[in-house]
Amino acid sequence: MKLKALFSIFRMKTAEGFQYRLAGIAGATTSIFWVLVEITVYRVFYTYANNNTAGILAGLTLNQLISYSWLTQLMFLMQPMSIDSDIQSKIESGNIALELCRPLDLYTHWFAKLTASRLTPLFWRGSLVILVGMLMPASYRLGPPASLINLILMLLSFFSALFLCTTYGVLMCVVRMGITWGNGPTYMLMLIGGVLSGAYLPLQLWPDSWQRFLLLQPFAGYLDIPLRLYVGSMSPQTAFAAITLQWVWTLIFILLGKFLLVRRLKTIVVQGG
Repeated sequence: MKLKALFSIFRMKTAEGFQYRLAGIAGATTSIFWVLVEITVYRVFYTYANNNTAGILAGLTLNQLISYSWLTQLMFLMQPMSIDSDIQSKIESGNIALELCRPLDLYTHWFAKLTASRLTPLFWRGSLVILVGMLMPASYRLGPPASLINLILMLLSFFSALFLCTTYGVLMCVVRMGITWGNGPTYMLMLIGGVLSGAYLPLQLWPDSWQRFLLLQPFAGYLDIPLRLYVGSMSPQTAFAAITLQWVWTLIFILLGKFLLVRRLKTIVVQGG
């Protein structure tokens, strides 16, 4: 019965997301324009920069970088960049008390909601961006995966990234429950996650001295690890360790989220009315 209830929540949240088709198309247009600007900048950089610059030393070719840029716009949609509007309104209005009256664990309830909200944009906005990327002229086109095994590993890492993003999103909702003076701290934490995921600049283009830290920190699993597997800048031999790291951080976020939620519910003060 509990699984049936959670599936119903997931289905309703997904159906709600599909209602905003025009917003998805507008968002896809923005993403496509952004990718074209990014690719133009990278082409200038690779054409005129010294051959000893970071990207070339890191083994990331221009074609790999172009594919990375297109797929970034797909995977960025899974990242929690804001608190779910429904959950936030209930926290701010005091209606969080209604959530506590449901015969469901609050953590799994929010997890089902956020999983649906992470998946829905991939169908409208994400699929349009990828389709346009595949139809672009050769110099701007989304390339194929490095190999079939790389594609399979990328898909495994992709689903791992979905759960990683969702558990961090739930953690941010729990953190927001304990803040009575605004959304600033949670937005800053989520923005840091976006930057360290490689969404704004591929992590391989960061300084060499940072590379070990960048791969071990949790947000590389959002986006950078799956895309490295797709373009082939990460070998299949290291994929198992990378995907395992994604799940380790997912488990850490789950345990931390549940621990903080239990503490918050013991001391929660419902505001509003």
